[in-house]
Amino acid sequence: MGAYLWGKDGRRGSPVVVTMGNPNYSVVEIDGPDAAAAAAMAMDKGGRGKTPKQLTWVLLLRAHRAAGYLASLAAAVGRRLRRSSSSGGGVAGGRGRLMYRFIKGFLVLSLLALAVELAAYWKGWPELRVPEMGEIESWAQSAYIAWMSFRADYIRRLIEFLSKSCIFLFVIQSMDRLILCLGCFWIKVRKIKQRIEGDPFREGSGYQYPMVLVQIPMCNEKEVYEQSISAVCQLDWPREKFLIQVLDDSSDESIQMLIKEEVSKWSYQGVNIVYRHRVLRTGYKAGNLMSAMSCDYVKDYEFVAIFDADFQPSPDFLKKTIPHFQGNPELGLVQARWSFVNKDENLLTRLQNINLCFHFEVEQQVNGVFLNFFGFNGTAGVWRIQALEESGGWLERTTVEDMDIAVRAHLNGWKFIFLNDVKVLCELPESYEAYRKQQHRWHSGPMHLFRLCLLDIITAKISSWKKANLILLFFLLRKLILPFYSFTLFCVILPLTMFVPEAELPVWVICYVPVCMSFLNILPSLRSFPFIVPYLLFENTMSVTKFNAMVSGLFKLGNSYEWIVTKKSGRSSESDVLITVEKGTKDFSLPQLQKQISEGEMIELKMQNERQEKAPLVTKKANKVYKKELVLSLLLLTAATRSLLSAQGIHFYFLLFQGISFLFVGLDLIGEQID
Repeated sequence: MGAYLWGKDGRRGSPVVVTMGNPNYSVVEIDGPDAAAAAAMAMDKGGRGKTPKQLTWVLLLRAHRAAGYLASLAAAVGRRLRRSSSSGGGVAGGRGRLMYRFIKGFLVLSLLALAVELAAYWKGWPELRVPEMGEIESWAQSAYIAWMSFRADYIRRLIEFLSKSCIFLFVIQSMDRLILCLGCFWIKVRKIKQRIEGDPFREGSGYQYPMVLVQIPMCNEKEVYEQSISAVCQLDWPREKFLIQVLDDSSDESIQMLIKEEVSKWSYQGVNIVYRHRVLRTGYKAGNLMSAMSCDYVKDYEFVAIFDADFQPSPDFLKKTIPHFQGNPELGLVQARWSFVNKDENLLTRLQNINLCFHFEVEQQVNGVFLNFFGFNGTAGVWRIQALEESGGWLERTTVEDMDIAVRAHLNGWKFIFLNDVKVLCELPESYEAYRKQQHRWHSGPMHLFRLCLLDIITAKISSWKKANLILLFFLLRKLILPFYSFTLFCVILPLTMFVPEAELPVWVICYVPVCMSFLNILPSLRSFPFIVPYLLFENTMSVTKFNAMVSGLFKLGNSYEWIVTKKSGRSSESDVLITVEKGTKDFSLPQLQKQISEGEMIELKMQNERQEKAPLVTKKANKVYKKELVLSLLLLTAATRSLLSAQGIHFYFLLFQGISFLFVGLDLIGEQID
């Protein structure tokens, strides 16, 4: 009716007229898939008995609807592929090409095997006993029987060995995850918490404020520099007792000018803040921090707090962290927890929030309480400068300089504490492209570091159990084994078992244990419980990127030493941050700023502002296509089709949904795109 009111026909598809043999149904006219479903439901009502012919037509109608959805999906995929090929999307030259070729070859073999199995199933060969020589009808049947014997005698044994090895690693990793959760539960039950004795800041306490250096390293982060500098400049600490270093590694001169303007603004208001820019930008963030620590005035400071460009500490951050060092000369690091301003922005940020909540509340809190050691997060932490210097300072040898200095400080006997109740606001990557690059660095860097520091760990003068914890748990189990078994078990072995049914994986490996482990991961963020299934599927999907990164770091391949700054959207944190910024700048005038900036810099700033005003509205980038994930989705869907021939129910559903998950990620349909 609505279609006629608007003057156009809303019907889709070719009309289908079906004549039923039962007089209760005469003629059914179907205009499209929706009408087909309605007709099918109408036939099911009333409790009337149906002939096989009627049931056949009902199934055909439903198949017609499914075919319509598949056709529209195929058209969307085709459009995305054409846009990607025209924009240069896909596997970058020289990066992950070996893995891509392996996956593509695996897909081709799977398609050939599926064609053979379908032909054999059509002929009824799999149901026959092994025939005598005289009973073989053709050379094709003879070849298929030879293939069945070969896979049962040889391929099955290899797959079973690999699957049992992965299951063994899977069980160990699951036990480690369970022990960490029990440790977290014990901490909550016993109310174990790092506390400051008394109130050192009460009137008359005579607390001696130590000298604190605050560093903000950044690189071409135009979206977030202003809010981070503003938050750090409002830290509640005597101004004569702390200095802020803005460590700008930006290559864009216009961004440099904007950051200089922000620094000059706060400097005019009496904040001790300096701007530093390196001409030779070597060593990425480690080189930037190392250069800043070489300044002569650093020797006057006792502690250094580090915040990345998108982090916004609360004004009382130093008062909640610095007192923990008092009376604890062995303490080298106080690490605060991250809190995310955009965790509910889209599905990708929600899934990231699950992972990071478990990382902070379970992994880091438990290791901090029971071991006094965890990996430094690179930001939102306070170091004792003496601990940095005695541990060798910042080194440029890897892209995980934070983990590097933490391991070396631990080997030198320094202790760490984690404050779960002290939170610093920051951003999560909202686009899959940014998240993928971040995860590549986070998983290739630790393996590269493991190669470099393994000998130092073995020869260090620490207890044997600390060495075992570093090598077996910190590096091998949580950084190497997890991405290895996740990719190998669910993306390689499971599809293989569909084509070699003699080596079937048990159901508990595919379903029950992964779901239980995902539930444990979600416990620290119970609001995310409805996302447990997408979380499980997405983690398996990300295993491709993590495995590729782990291999490149372990074997020092071309892109293992690569740092790409994670793109930020520049979302404001909360209303109070904006209020404080406005409060701090309401009395600040342009003539006062001109006294702090040269005339040439002011001209450049005015030109930059004019260009920004005249610039057109920024549009979102076109979605990319990630070929490895897309080919893996086809592989898993092919294996799901093969599982139907063996009537493996749970295997089929797992492969189907996992294949769809790879398809969504491969077409960049998760997260947002940011220019």
